[in-house]
Amino acid sequence: MSPTQYPQPEPRRSSVMPALLGGAAIALVAANIYLYVQIDRVRSDVAAMQNKLSNELTTLRDSANVTTEAQKRHLETLKEELDAARAQARMAASQGKAEAQAYADQRVKMLEAEQAKVQQQVSSEISDVKSNVQQVASATDAKIAGVSNDVTAVKTQATQTESELQKTIADLKSVRGDLGVQSGLIATNASELAALKLRGERNYIDVKLVGKEAKKKPVRFGDVSLQLKSTNPKKGQYSVTVLADDKTVEKDNRTINEPVQFYVSKGGHIPYELVINTVTKDGIVGYIATPKETATR
Repeated sequence: MSPTQYPQPEPRRSSVMPALLGGAAIALVAANIYLYVQIDRVRSDVAAMQNKLSNELTTLRDSANVTTEAQKRHLETLKEELDAARAQARMAASQGKAEAQAYADQRVKMLEAEQAKVQQQVSSEISDVKSNVQQVASATDAKIAGVSNDVTAVKTQATQTESELQKTIADLKSVRGDLGVQSGLIATNASELAALKLRGERNYIDVKLVGKEAKKKPVRFGDVSLQLKSTNPKKGQYSVTVLADDKTVEKDNRTINEPVQFYVSKGGHIPYELVINTVTKDGIVGYIATPKETATR
C-alpha cells in the first residue's frame, strides 16, 4: 500500500498577534503585582504617619500639661506677690505709697507678659501640629491618587487583554482527528494554547520531545507516555509511539496541527488529542488535550 497522503500544513500565523497577546498577559500580571505592592506600601506609610502623628500629639499634650502647670504655679506666685505689694501700698505712708504702687504696677506688667508668652508658645505648638497633619493628609491624598491611576491603567489593560483573548479564541478551529472524531478547538501556537487554557474547557499538557533521549525511551506526560520515532521538518511530519493503559499505539507520519487521537480508559468515550505545532530535525513541540471530566468507558 502506498503511504497515506496528508494535507500540507497551513501557513503559520503571523507572530505579531501571539507576541502582543503574550506581552499583554505578562503586562497584566506585572501590573497586578505592582498594584498590590503599591497599595500595601500606601497602607504601611499611612499607618506609620498616623503612629508618628499620634506620638507627636501625645508628646505635645504632655509638654503642654507640664508647661501649663509650671506657668500656673508661676502665675500664682506672681499673684501672691502682687497682692502683697498692693497690701503694702495700702499700708504705706503717703510718701512711700507712690513707690509701692510703682512696684505693684511693675509686677502686673510682668504677670501680663508671662501670660502672653505662655499663650504664644501654646499657639505656636498647635500651629506646628496642624501643619504636620496637613502634610500627612496631602502626602496620603497624593499616594491614593497615584494608586487610583494605577487601578485605571490596570482595568484598561485587562479590557484590552480580554478583547484580544476573545479574538484569538474566535480564530481557533475545530477539525476531525485521525480517528475521524470531531476535535475540540485546536491551538497552532503558544499564544493560542494559552487562550485555550484560560478558556478551561479541557486539560492541556505541554509536550516537548527533543534530542536523542526522546528517541531512546518514552517520556511521561500526565497519564500518557510518548516516544519519538522520527521527524521530517520539510514535510512537517513526525512519527511517535503512544503508551497508555499498558497499550502501545503507533502514530506514523502525522502532520503539524493535526489532532492525533487515541483513547485512554480515564477519558471514557472522549479521545485524548495530541497536537504538534512545531517539527524540527531534533524533535517536536506541542500539547496533549484531555477531557475535563473523565469516566471509565
